Amino acid sequence: MTAPHLEAPLDEALGQARAVADAVLFEGYVLYPYRASSAKNRMRWQFGVLVPPARTAGNGEHAGQRTDILLEPRSGDRLDAELRFLHVRRRTVERLEPDGSYTEVPELELPDRVLVPWDEGHEERIRLHTPLAELTGEQAHTRNVTFDLPPGTEHEPVLDENGRTLGRLVRRRGRLSGEIRPYAEQLPGPYRLSRLTVTIRNTVDAPPPAHGGSRDDALPHSMIGAHLLLAVEGGRFLSMTDPPEWARPAVAGLRNENTWPVLAGPADREDVVLSSPIILEDHPALADESPGPLYDATEIDEILSLRTAALTDHEKREARGTDARAAEVIDLVDTMPEAVRERLHGAIRGLREVTGEEDGTAGPGGPAAPSAAPAAGPTLPEGSGHPWWDPQQDPEAADAPSTVSIDGEAVGEGSRVVLAPGFRRTDAQDAFLRGCRAAVEAVVADLDGEVHLAVVLDDDPGNDIRRQQGRFLYFKPDEVTPLREEEP
Repeated sequence: MTAPHLEAPLDEALGQARAVADAVLFEGYVLYPYRASSAKNRMRWQFGVLVPPARTAGNGEHAGQRTDILLEPRSGDRLDAELRFLHVRRRTVERLEPDGSYTEVPELELPDRVLVPWDEGHEERIRLHTPLAELTGEQAHTRNVTFDLPPGTEHEPVLDENGRTLGRLVRRRGRLSGEIRPYAEQLPGPYRLSRLTVTIRNTVDAPPPAHGGSRDDALPHSMIGAHLLLAVEGGRFLSMTDPPEWARPAVAGLRNENTWPVLAGPADREDVVLSSPIILEDHPALADESPGPLYDATEIDEILSLRTAALTDHEKREARGTDARAAEVIDLVDTMPEAVRERLHGAIRGLREVTGEEDGTAGPGGPAAPSAAPAAGPTLPEGSGHPWWDPQQDPEAADAPSTVSIDGEAVGEGSRVVLAPGFRRTDAQDAFLRGCRAAVEAVVADLDGEVHLAVVLDDDPGNDIRRQQGRFLYFKPDEVTPLREEEP
């Protein structure tokens, strides 16, 4: 059965789940600074990569995924499934010559962007809609879905502001075929419980790599960011991480390979599952503060937005020419209102449960009532150079001295130090800062009375932003040594 693009709609509850699935699909798609020339963007596609079977030997890649999930059919009698992945389209740039021929070039400059070769990801969706009763026994194989995406080449003209042709973009895609195999089995016991298994396989007959063959050669024939959305209207999926006590033995017997299923969609629904190559919690959701997709979840939105805003005009032109999604990020940051940027500074969600407020909004009776003993947060001194949370300004925090003695010297605000983090550190990246010089901005104490030094690095180009926002690095006194002026 071949069904590359079935049009039957999924349940409306999939809307929220699909928003999270989009973040999974495009995780790491293009990394800051969003340019093809960046070393970070020369090794891409890290999650959910299903390569041709001939390319799995010795490289740690896989050709398939297996999802196991427990299901109580209840009144639900149909499974809706959607496989989503990116199909690589390898883009090259060609310049139009005076004689009408085209020559492949490393870049083509335009007033607003610089076009360069790049691997674009084209979203593919393979859908399956089938009665649950047909997924059991020997008849289950009749509900398998196979798909075959043929190779092809596309040309897009590149025009200048006057409409004259300067060159063209050439996009080539490799052949990609695969299959979806769903199977349901009712488990023994007093409960009406079924195990739903859905396997995904790349079946394309790509030749094995010759001597010197690279991973990039297999990517046009691979599924990128492959994941599944499952829905059973009227049925109930059981959580893998927090199942009912009676279902824990059955959960322990499940086998998930290269993917992890979680309950998805609104928190009050149990009929939608997202099976993702990235481990998520049940009912994952995008942060309300996030202004839009930045495609680089290894950075928090605030830092990433500030860094993107600091790119030069030429770097932004190259980013715009690298990929349409990278261009959207540049435009998003360039037009971001200050109020939206301020929201990225952070949100404390745990306090909403303590105060009884839900997402900071009022209930049906009007504005939310204040708590019995409202307390304003600590007020920091105006101006720059203060930590985002200064224990010295918190009336309940321990008192911190203005200086600490290190190697017989008083170290405080304005002192120069050399960082020497030891084995007792909470951030593995501190190891890269060993031997770096820094300036002490403040001596602070935490709620346990432990004293820390807030510092900025001498060679950090973002020191002005760190001082303005109070985002410092923190080290204990035994992790620094005073810097003497005579030291080279």
